[in-house]
Amino acid sequence: MGAYIVRRVLSTIVVMLIVGVCVFLLLHIAPGDPAGIIAGDYTSPENIEAIRRRLGLEDPIIVQFGRWGWHLLHGDLGISIFSDVPVMTLIMQRMQPTISLTAITLVFSVITAVTAGVFAGWRAGGLLDRALMGFAALGFSVPVFVLGYVLIYFVAIKLRLLPVQGYVPIQNGFWPWLSHLIMPAFALGLAYVALIARITRTSMLEVLAEDYIRTARAKGATNSSTLLHHALKNAGVPIVTVIGIGVALLISGVVITETVFNVPGVGRLTVDAIANRDYPIIQGVMIVFSGVYVLINLGVDLIYTIIDPRIRY
Repeated sequence: MGAYIVRRVLSTIVVMLIVGVCVFLLLHIAPGDPAGIIAGDYTSPENIEAIRRRLGLEDPIIVQFGRWGWHLLHGDLGISIFSDVPVMTLIMQRMQPTISLTAITLVFSVITAVTAGVFAGWRAGGLLDRALMGFAALGFSVPVFVLGYVLIYFVAIKLRLLPVQGYVPIQNGFWPWLSHLIMPAFALGLAYVALIARITRTSMLEVLAEDYIRTARAKGATNSSTLLHHALKNAGVPIVTVIGIGVALLISGVVITETVFNVPGVGRLTVDAIANRDYPIIQGVMIVFSGVYVLINLGVDLIYTIIDPRIRY
C-alpha cells in the first residue's frame, strides 16, 4: 500500500509540473506580442515596452519560467495588470462563493445520482429505470446556461420562490446563503447527476449479476442489505472514479454558472479577466483549478485502497 501511495504522489507532482509549463506558455503561445495583446489595440509603443519590462518578457523564456515557478512555489501568482492587486488576494476574495456553490453541487449531485443509479440498477428495465435514464439523457442534453435562464424565468421571476441572482455570505444567515445557491447548484449539477447515475446503474447491473449476490439472497439477506453492503460497496470503484473525473465538469461549469447567476466567485473573476486580457489572473486561476483537480484525483486514488482491499496488496 505504501508503494502505491508513493507512486500516486510522484505522478501527481509530475502532472503539476506539466500543468505549470502549459499554463506558463499560455502567455507566449498567444498570437502576436503578449505585451501588445495585454495593452490593447490602441496604445503607444512606450506603453507596450513598459508592459514588457513589467512582465519580464525581455528575458530568455527559461529565465522567465524559472522566476515564475519560484514565485509560484512561494504562493505568489503575480500582480493583476488592471487592478494592480496580487492575484492570490483576488482569488481568495472570490473563493467563498465558488467553494459554497461547488460543495452544495457535490453533495446534491452525489446523493441524488448514487441513489437514482442504485434503484435504476435494482429495477432494471422497469418504469423507474426508464424514467431515471431519461432524466439522465436530459441532463446531458441541456446546456448549463440554458437551464440557468429557464430556472431564473420560472422559479425566480414567475413563481418568486428564490432570489434571481447574486450571493449572500453564510455569515449573514444560513437560509439567505442557501437560497441564492439552490438554482445555480441545480443547473451546475444536472449533467454531473446524469453522469454519476448512469455509471452507478451500469456498475450495479454488473455486480448484481455476480454469484455472491445470489448467494446472499439465498441466505435471506434483505434487499437493503444486498444493495448497500454487498452490491454498492463492490461497485464503488467505478463510481468513485467518475465522481473524481466529473469534478472537471464542475470546474468548467462554474465559470458559466457564476456568470449566468451573477455569483461573484472565481469563475466570474475568470470571465472578467478574459474580457480585460488580464493574463496573470487567467494563469493564476488555471493553476489553482488545475491543482484542485489533481489533488482530488489523488484523493480518489487513495480512496481506492479503502473501497477495494485488493489494491492495497
